[in-house]
Amino acid sequence: MPRSATLDRSVRLFQAFRNEQTDRDTFYRILADDSVRQVSEFAPLRGGTLLDVGGGPGYFADAFRAAGAYYLGLDPDVGELSARGEYTPGMIRASGTQLPVRTGSVDICYSSNVLEHVGNPRRMLDEMVRVTKPGGTVFLSFTPWYSPWGGHETSPWHFLGGDYARKRFRTKNGREPKNCYGESLFAVSIGSALRWARNHPDATLERALPRYHPWWATWVVRVPGLREVASWNLVLVLRKSSARPAGG
Repeated sequence: MPRSATLDRSVRLFQAFRNEQTDRDTFYRILADDSVRQVSEFAPLRGGTLLDVGGGPGYFADAFRAAGAYYLGLDPDVGELSARGEYTPGMIRASGTQLPVRTGSVDICYSSNVLEHVGNPRRMLDEMVRVTKPGGTVFLSFTPWYSPWGGHETSPWHFLGGDYARKRFRTKNGREPKNCYGESLFAVSIGSALRWARNHPDATLERALPRYHPWWATWVVRVPGLREVASWNLVLVLRKSSARPAGG
């Protein structure tokens, strides 16, 4: 984690995070700008092609384009794509588990807080590696199930089980949560994500770190059990392997 990941930054992000439900615009603009700074520590953005898996209504499109990247975003949810009133140019409707992108065609494949909403997270991860150029960067983050926000708006009751948390929310509010356990929200662990990253035949894990923490707190990712609760949000950075020689 770069030394720019200060305690002040963490406090600012957590303060914005607390208001996600009531002030979505502010939260996602702050998160998008911070993501540009984080990604640029691992890969040059200016002039590079970046695919955003789960780009939503365009906050990340604005930030990455301002940094000089050629941005393409996709999202399967029409509601997310039009959340700001209209589609953002360069956004398409598509699934993260079946990317409509040529193999080895993007410099950076990026995803923010999408993996926990996919029923087959391993397939999405494999797809992100597939479309990345040899030597390119895969940068993704997700909310672990056992983090304090693992159940999203049903938290903290998800600690008693996803089905229970969903039922409690429905009983209390008279409606289903936006993120329904078993349908649009799934239990993804840091341990399983790390095993995938460390064993992928076509990519090398460069960094695993808690997204919102200051640089001196990155050690929590190295402690099994503790990392599932204390990380809040995990970042994985992978480097796509160079093309294998023919017949190799």
